[in-house]
Amino acid sequence: MFFLCEKIDLPLWRMSLPLFLARRLHGGDDRNRFSRPAIRVATAGVAIGLAVMIVSVSVIMGFKHAIRDKVAGFGSHIIVENVEAWKSGEALPLVADMSLMQRMKGFNGVSHVQRVSEKEGVLKTDDDFLGITFKGIDESYDTTFLSQCVEEGSLPTFSSEKGSNHIVLSQTIANKLHLKVGDKVYAYFLSDKGLRPRRFEVSALYATHVKHFDDMTCFIDRYTINRLYGWEAEEVSRVEMLTTDFEQVTQRWQQVAERLKGTTDSKGNVPMTMTIQHLYPQIFSWLNLLDINVWIILGLMVALSAFTMISGLLILILERTQMIGTMKALGAYNTTIRHTFLWFAVFVVGKGLIIGNVIGLAICFIQQLTHVVSLNPANYYINYVPVEVNIIYILLLNVATLLVCVLVLILPSFLVSRIHPARSIRFE
Repeated sequence: MFFLCEKIDLPLWRMSLPLFLARRLHGGDDRNRFSRPAIRVATAGVAIGLAVMIVSVSVIMGFKHAIRDKVAGFGSHIIVENVEAWKSGEALPLVADMSLMQRMKGFNGVSHVQRVSEKEGVLKTDDDFLGITFKGIDESYDTTFLSQCVEEGSLPTFSSEKGSNHIVLSQTIANKLHLKVGDKVYAYFLSDKGLRPRRFEVSALYATHVKHFDDMTCFIDRYTINRLYGWEAEEVSRVEMLTTDFEQVTQRWQQVAERLKGTTDSKGNVPMTMTIQHLYPQIFSWLNLLDINVWIILGLMVALSAFTMISGLLILILERTQMIGTMKALGAYNTTIRHTFLWFAVFVVGKGLIIGNVIGLAICFIQQLTHVVSLNPANYYINYVPVEVNIIYILLLNVATLLVCVLVLILPSFLVSRIHPARSIRFE
């Protein structure tokens, strides 16, 4: 007994018998046993299954958040505009004076509030023309996302108090009109006074790879848009609000809507609030459908791991028939023997989980650092496979895989109760 305890570095009285035997089985010399390939296959099945699950969850999360951040970067998280403009589709302003702006500030989780004016128009060169949306922004606008998307040139300083001739185009629009940074281009707008031209200079080119934005949107001063409409300085198409946590957007939207309920601006216009999900439901519905793919992959990989573990356990039980018979002859209960093989399965699954974590995380980190796997941005809105590693989700995957593999082995472990001591001792 002292020899056996010394090999596992624990006194026998501190370890249960099934755990003790399982450790001896797992650490024993099995070079001449035919169960060794089966155990290796089972370990590999668990490792491959977990690695695929880690990569799948990380890629889907990274992809969803990358697209979500692009859409929110352009359209903000919460939008407030004139309810009549939403109903009629006409360009009706909302007076975003200090009184209204103060009502929309002061919420926990709201990081920024900005004014935006928009107008449709036509960009025309000597050879071509294109109808687009002109987004008027000012010094209050958070240009962090836009700056990250700039591919050529630099962003100008936008203003609500004076106009400039600077314009920021998407790379898609510039390619269609054969424009580059520094070129001059004319824009034409329809107003009550007829067709009104404006001359702009291209200051920068951006690319979000989201077709809806790149095909239709350019940026100019909000002052210019207001002048074209004949609006006052505090009148805007909408007010945009940014939150610190996208997962809390719905909650913040409800708070803003409650605070603005029953209020009007200085000209009697009723403000209406909506979230970015309301504005672009087709994009967010598509992103939510990706979760179905994740669940299918997780189910298949867990099934693979469980199947290989069941095969390995059955082969091991058949190989250890003589040992099981001897233990029964010495008075061991079926429960004790079953627990021994279940503990052995835990060791095998644990080894597979360690290998799977190493493989899965290595693939994720390599992709994060090198972007070696690329995508067609015309189809996927992004030019590489984004990866987001979430430690909590990975821990849950590990725990779920371990529990499922052990639970599905409970029924096969009852095979030991059918082994008769007298016959099994003679079994070869």
